[in-house]
Amino acid sequence: MSVELMCWAETEQPISRDRARARYLTARENGPGGGSGLGAFAKEFPGHAAEYPGAVLVTMEPEEMDEVSNRVFAAAAAYGLVCYDPQRDLVHNRVPVGVYPEMQLHTGDGMIVVNPDLGLVRDFLGTLSPGNPFAALVVFGQHFIQVSPGYELEYKEGFMRRAVVEDLEEVRRAFAEYARGERGFLERHDWARV
Repeated sequence: MSVELMCWAETEQPISRDRARARYLTARENGPGGGSGLGAFAKEFPGHAAEYPGAVLVTMEPEEMDEVSNRVFAAAAAYGLVCYDPQRDLVHNRVPVGVYPEMQLHTGDGMIVVNPDLGLVRDFLGTLSPGNPFAALVVFGQHFIQVSPGYELEYKEGFMRRAVVEDLEEVRRAFAEYARGERGFLERHDWARV
């Protein structure tokens, strides 16, 4: 079974997952053909890309998903496109983003997104499960925050510390603060040095 990502231009971002899902389903229903206006983007993925009216569908096999999808996310960002991931039901908008342009979102299911939008980070945190066992925001060489199911939060800047938080909303709050360069989450929890 193949894996898909659909990319297109949006005049106003961010868009919701519902809107992205509806756009994807309409495009799939109408089928390929017509001008996407994104020929240069499509050419970056020979053998994977099909042009739909106003959009490009990138199809890949599961064993190449990590490599190809990470390239698609990077190219979509470079072209200013929205990218919808129907397998994960996640939308990659271009805004709002955190204060670290080199920040990366790493996930337990192999997704890597450079400079992810904060909505994507928020939505992704809701998918933590045994099959997707962690999420991390990383600024390599400086600091990171990560979480695993059970809401075990870890933060490293100089040294590693760990805290167990009560619920998903607190995890989302901590990740959003980290991405914005704030550190209020350090004051709200009891941290153990690891």
